[in-house]
Amino acid sequence: MQGRAIYANNCAACHGESLQGQPNWRDRMPNGRLPAPPHDKTGHTWHHPDAMLVDMVKNGLVPGKTAPPSYVSDMPAYRDILSDQEIIAVLAYIKSNWPPKVLEAQKDVTLQRQN
Repeated sequence: MQGRAIYANNCAACHGESLQGQPNWRDRMPNGRLPAPPHDKTGHTWHHPDAMLVDMVKNGLVPGKTAPPSYVSDMPAYRDILSDQEIIAVLAYIKSNWPPKVLEAQKDVTLQRQN
């Protein structure tokens, strides 16, 4: 699966090889930033619509757009590293690890944002 390889090469160092995120991902680090969240069912990735997830990977977390105003994050922008197709493949890999209820909830969020 292409998405798995792309995730392993670009995302796993921060978000974990098993999508588990960094330890204590809800607690701010000494620099005030939050650790990388998990992308499994325990995180909040599935709370976001597809378009926002693509934007976050492509452009990083942008304060006032994909993050709260004045938010600073360690999430890099991958627009010059990954193609749109590769970003979609990574997100498909992440989603392939979600249980059906979580996947359905994320689909609902995506549909609500499109309407």
